[in-house]
Amino acid sequence: MARSLMIQGTGSYVGKSLLATGLCRVLSRRGIRVAPFKSQNMALNSFVTPAGHEIGMAQAIQAEAAGIEPTVEMNPILLKPSSSGCQVVVLGKPIGNMNSEEYFAFRHEALRIVREAYVRLCARYEVIIIEGAGSPAEINLKARDVANMATAELADSPVILVTDIDRGGAFAWVVGTLALLDPDERARVKGIVFNKFRGRLDSLAPGLRMIEERTGIRVVGVLPFDRELTVGQEDGVWVQEHSGGVGEIVVVRLPHISNFTDFDPLRAEIGDRLSFAETPPTRLPRAVILPGTKNTIRDLRFLRQSGWADYIRRAAAAGTTVVGICGGFQMLGRTLADPHGVEACAESVGERETGRTGEVIGLEVLPLSTVFLPTKATYQIEAESLLPLFRGGGLRGYEIHMGETTREGCPPAFRIRRSGSDTWLEDGAAAGSVWGTYIHGLFENDAFRAAFLEHLGVQRTARIAREFKETQYDRLADSVAKNLDMGFVAELLGLRGLI
Repeated sequence: MARSLMIQGTGSYVGKSLLATGLCRVLSRRGIRVAPFKSQNMALNSFVTPAGHEIGMAQAIQAEAAGIEPTVEMNPILLKPSSSGCQVVVLGKPIGNMNSEEYFAFRHEALRIVREAYVRLCARYEVIIIEGAGSPAEINLKARDVANMATAELADSPVILVTDIDRGGAFAWVVGTLALLDPDERARVKGIVFNKFRGRLDSLAPGLRMIEERTGIRVVGVLPFDRELTVGQEDGVWVQEHSGGVGEIVVVRLPHISNFTDFDPLRAEIGDRLSFAETPPTRLPRAVILPGTKNTIRDLRFLRQSGWADYIRRAAAAGTTVVGICGGFQMLGRTLADPHGVEACAESVGERETGRTGEVIGLEVLPLSTVFLPTKATYQIEAESLLPLFRGGGLRGYEIHMGETTREGCPPAFRIRRSGSDTWLEDGAAAGSVWGTYIHGLFENDAFRAAFLEHLGVQRTARIAREFKETQYDRLADSVAKNLDMGFVAELLGLRGLI
């Protein structure tokens, strides 16, 4: 049976995913076969494995840092918040939407699925780095727990508790979290890590000693705040913190934005010249991008209420490049129909109706229509661009969508071939300066990204996406190895002398 170590947090966005990623990289560099695991992930950023299974983006990133192929066992349950509760994705495939009470009734089955996935993963690796979710001290949700102490118990795993000192109140956060745990849960917590520290370490030392005296648990690491580190994030808080300003490329910050990691390669090249914006800028940028969304219809309503709809139409009419990806692509069309109630979109979105039940008007800047379907398309794909800015093949990406889009008198933007198929299909649409696609991960392709930025006239720093990511994983691992007591980690894992 593989050894395990679980990273839990005092809250969301405190550094659980980052620390787990760093540990995966550190252990992998020492020649240890290590894999990530998150039993239940609630996230709108997701990834498609080579086998066509949908998992949380964080576990795909952690697997990449560990130098292994992501598999569905690394995240057996994915919850994607929607307009009617959460879409529940089990072993990579959606089984339907559930509200909180329905999912509570599903908990025992969920734990069985988690246990079996964990056992299968353990059979292939020496060490499993487990990531928790949110906080283990949400006492109103403890009976419903799947992702935190319930997982630690089934894996019989020691726990390291991480907190974010940059946000303030970290000492109280740690003490309060531990105070709200049951004695057997608290006994699993073997170490405390303070993340995102700025300043001199000696100024923090008195507080660390007091925490150890008060809790009886060692502080095993203080990780510095690293503004230059660029490792993919899955928490929407990251988008909020990086919103504002007017870049040369503006990504609309939709309320239900998903897969915003699509734009990490662009930010790595041009930095803050790509910005996320919740409200329309006063001037037109070089490009406006409508990203993916889990709630296409509700976010379409947001576009109208916030002024984005008129802004996007004005941008398209002025010849500004307008790009839609996945749900953003769907919204650029004429109509969106939901005959199966996939998005429960029969409610009005505040504009004229089509006269057909469950159908709403889109932004009407691309001549196409979309019908939502009960079956989700989850594929890794190979693609060929048909766009004037870049004509060529060899592109890679993935699809995650529940809609089928029909073009009405405009050419496709890409040709794609899904993994395991020899058939080429048409994807997306293009008209003038506006184009859209279902392809996620498009900007990971260096040649396409370079052509896109050159087409826009945006100055760039030439980087190879894969090589850049590898350097960032190593940068993170170096920081973790330097600032975390790796001897203590080795002892917890029974790997003394190997780390």
